[in-house]
Parts: sequence; C-alpha cells; structure tokens
Amino acid sequence: MKKVKINNFEISNSNPFCLIAGPCLIESRDHTMKMAELIYEICQETRINFIFKSSFDKANRTSVQSTRGVGLFKALEIFNEIKSNINCPILTDIHNETQCNEISGSDIVDIIQIPAFLCRQTDLLIAAGKSKKIINVKKGQFLSPHDMPNIIEKIHTTNNQQILLTERGTSFGYNNLVSDFRSIEIMKGFEYPVIFDATHSVQEPGGLGMKSGGKREYIPVLSKAAIAVGVAGIFIETHDDPDNAPSDGPNMLNVKDLKSLILKLIELDNVSKS
Repeated sequence: MKKVKINNFEISNSNPFCLIAGPCLIESRDHTMKMAELIYEICQETRINFIFKSSFDKANRTSVQSTRGVGLFKALEIFNEIKSNINCPILTDIHNETQCNEISGSDIVDIIQIPAFLCRQTDLLIAAGKSKKIINVKKGQFLSPHDMPNIIEKIHTTNNQQILLTERGTSFGYNNLVSDFRSIEIMKGFEYPVIFDATHSVQEPGGLGMKSGGKREYIPVLSKAAIAVGVAGIFIETHDDPDNAPSDGPNMLNVKDLKSLILKLIELDNVSKS
C-alpha cells in the first residue's frame, strides 16, 4: 500500500483519515482567510491533518453567466498568505496545461487536482505529473473504478507516483449521482490512497436549471459510510453561509456543523482501521 508524504504527515488508506476542506470557490481574500482559519482551528481541536482546498476558477459552471473565480495569480497570493499564517498544505484544481505549468514552478500549491470531467485528458495528466507535485485525480462520474489504472499509467509515464484517487459519485439518470462504495474498495486495490468526496457526491448537476443543486443533508451519512469502508481522506467543501455561496452552495456543509461531524468520523475511523 502506497503512502503519499505531505508536510509532516502521510496520506494512506491505513493511516488516520485526513480532511481536505474549504469553500468551493475563492470569493475574496478576506473570506478565504476566514474560512481557512476556522477550519484549521477545528482540525487543531480534533487533532486531524488538514489540507485547505479552494478553486481559483470554476471552468465547468452550468451557465456562462455564473461566477468563475478570482484567477490563478490572485489565488496564489491568497494561498501563500494562508501557508504563511497557518502552514497547512494547499490543494487546488487546474483545467489546462498552462495553469499546471504556472503552478509547478511555485512551492505554494502542494496538490494539483484534476477535475472529474477532465480525468481522462492525457496531456493534462502528463503536464500535472511533470510538475512532480502530488496529483489528486477525481474519478469521473461517467467512469467505472476499473478504468482508473489507465489514468494512473498516464501519470506514471512522468515518473511521478504521488497520486491520490477520489471517488465523487456516479451518474444515475439525469441531474443525479449515487455513491457506490464498492468503488472505494476497488480503487484501494490499485494501492494508492483513496479520498471520498462527500460534497460532489450529493450534487445534482444542473438540477436547478441555471446552476447545480444538491442535498447537503446527506453529506454526514455518506461521509460516515466512506469512513466505515476505510479511506485515506474525506473531501468536504464548507462555507459559513452556503445558501448564499456563489458556487455549489446546495452541496456545501455549513462550517458550524463541521466539528461535530469530524468527531463522529474519528470514532468510526478508529474502529474501521483497528
């Protein structure tokens, strides 16, 4: 079983789970700093390892009128300030090779995330692999877990074996996703750490017409189910006012509910990995 080292901890299917969390989208410097500090304090209190996540660009929004983000260079300034203040690893998603190349020359971003819709894009995977950073690949909602070795092999061609695999639900009819927890066990068989994305597993893509819907009330139950199976990490987008968030509000957990959920997950994690 492979382990991925980051900062002063290791990510592994057999280690205590880590938390990947943050608001879906960088809305402003002040809001992003506030959220990073809130989540960091919760993780310090609960003693779990924390990776901050937020997006500088949402390139696959439902509508062309939807908010995209602050852009890469402004985001790097904000991420750098977060690292300086609380010294946590940073994860963000990229959508093209140019963005990947810009990030690869910086120590600010620790994990490059490949979005689900782009998980088969060969040039993007190779560019990410060449960065020598940790690569988190979200399994596309249109893929079987058995397809993931082909994606892993593309990154392997760059001699980069720092890979995380994320389960985020599978398309189930129109505007709906379902989580098949067999997928976690199947992907664990490929030896790399497996992350469960509890946020996008409850998304309803395009379900509100001009934007996606979601059922955030199911985040806790799916998170607990994934922890019971045994995963390396849980991915939860969180916000202090999700009902008014500019992106993925319906499927983001309110940050006020995060600590109580983490405490329950720790109990289950101890049992599943004992």
